[in-house]
Amino acid sequence: MFRRIRALAEPVRIDFEGQAIEADAGDSVAAALLSAGVVRFGEPVPGGTARGPHCLIGNCFDCLLDIDGEPGLQSCRVKVRPGMRIRRQAVEFALSVPDED
Repeated sequence: MFRRIRALAEPVRIDFEGQAIEADAGDSVAAALLSAGVVRFGEPVPGGTARGPHCLIGNCFDCLLDIDGEPGLQSCRVKVRPGMRIRRQAVEFALSVPDED
């Protein structure tokens, strides 16, 4: 469980899929959601598990969310702002079959 030891800054309110969440100003969106108990950030890839923050430094892309209407943002690299609207996004897969020669 990801838990805050102490509040570091003034709280701000953000919206995660219709749920009001209080976060510390300066937190990343990923840290704010983890602190609120949200661990599933996206749908599982086929044959895998649900996506959620892994590295928290922007190297992986497991924390992608739709933030204020912009899809595909790494939530670990975006700082919370009052009134943000955050949503999980569906993972879309395009399968291509190579041409046989």
